[in-house]
Amino acid sequence: MGDILKEILGKLPEGKISDAGFEGANIVLYTKDEDYFLDNKGTIKEIVDDIKKRIELRPDPGITMDLEKAEKTIKKMMPEEAGVDNVIFDPQRSRVIIEADKPGLAIGKEGEILREIRAKTLWVPLIRRKPAIRSKIIDNIRAVLYQHSDYRRKFLNKVGHRVYDGWIRGKKNEWVRLTYLGGARQVGRSAILLQTPESRVLLDCGIDPAKQQDDVTAYPYLECPEFKVDELDAVIVSHAHLDHSGMIPYLIKFGYDGPIYCTAPTRDIMALLQLDMTKIARNEGKNPLYDSEQVKEMVKHTICLDYEEVTDITPDIRLTLYNSGHILGGAMCHLHVGNGLHNLLYTGDLKYARSHVLDQAATKFPRLETLMIESTYGGKDNIMPPMPEQDAYLKKVLKDTFARGGKVLMPVLGSGRAQEVMVMIETLHRNKEIEDVAVWVDGMVWDITAIHTAYPQFLNSNLR
Repeated sequence: MGDILKEILGKLPEGKISDAGFEGANIVLYTKDEDYFLDNKGTIKEIVDDIKKRIELRPDPGITMDLEKAEKTIKKMMPEEAGVDNVIFDPQRSRVIIEADKPGLAIGKEGEILREIRAKTLWVPLIRRKPAIRSKIIDNIRAVLYQHSDYRRKFLNKVGHRVYDGWIRGKKNEWVRLTYLGGARQVGRSAILLQTPESRVLLDCGIDPAKQQDDVTAYPYLECPEFKVDELDAVIVSHAHLDHSGMIPYLIKFGYDGPIYCTAPTRDIMALLQLDMTKIARNEGKNPLYDSEQVKEMVKHTICLDYEEVTDITPDIRLTLYNSGHILGGAMCHLHVGNGLHNLLYTGDLKYARSHVLDQAATKFPRLETLMIESTYGGKDNIMPPMPEQDAYLKKVLKDTFARGGKVLMPVLGSGRAQEVMVMIETLHRNKEIEDVAVWVDGMVWDITAIHTAYPQFLNSNLR
């Protein structure tokens, strides 16, 4: 696959492509020919059908409309009721991100507004839903990505070369090895090293939040002979809880500069939780394991995937994330190793039941030989009652407390459980099953709930 760009360019009309590169496993072509950008006569689709890889054609940055003029043009084209107020340019990649209250109206009937933007400005428009609740962490993350657009382009190109340029370790024999660096027979510090003859991939890298910071057993066993941070090809994060993501910036601190794969909500929530963990350490007079600079670097190295989006992450491993039903953006990681050699699923935390907020975990996979299931709360007695019973219990506690003039304090996990409880309370109130009361949301729950509103596609259909 090392000559894949040459192969593609050889099949396209001469002189049409000004630059070619990778964005992770995706292939991106740039053209200075305005007509070819607007209509390539199906030449790109023919190659996609042939090589079975994603290819995107973009205008060369040199032919796009001036930023200020393009922003005015785009806003003028947008219907007022679409609620567009934020237009963000990614000049290195010729893309413009348009945030709208109503994405459907911003896209237009059958995408007519997007086509018009492409034709008039020569920018590639991407529509994003504006979060119903503004979140500082989301704004900061997007600012980091846009401010480092040039770095991101080079980084993603480097990742693509690792995927396509062939084997670097030169061992063609077949084996797969898993080493638990934490999270085996314990809750916390989940970290699993996956090795093949060619690849080194880390599945999660968390802490044990119940342990003290000076307790070495709070952290994955990164001193083991098999683990070398400079040999890591990729890190995959199943979900944002600190027992699975709390040590990712620590890897950055000690030299890891490769890709980190997860969903977009996982990226946002884990950054928030990691920053909070450093803040708590400082408040307690301790030196945090890492600081905000390493969290920022983590964001710059994150490659976000949607559920069931297939991507190559090394020459011999292909990754697909599936809904785990655990928290927003939580994913089970399906790894296709070799050319049909082995298929492995690492579930991370999962929930096999539809909740008020999320759909239940996926259970159907094209192929699977090995299944690694997270077993926290997996005991025979760890069974949640049906949702109607949970609702009835909560209602009874609330009504009994209000009847005697009391207040209800509910300390909950900021991500997952908090949003579930909020929806339960709102439903009881809307159905007039509890009286009118003030409900206060404190701490990180506000920011994490804001992240939920930014990614409605990850919520169940009722809540969406």
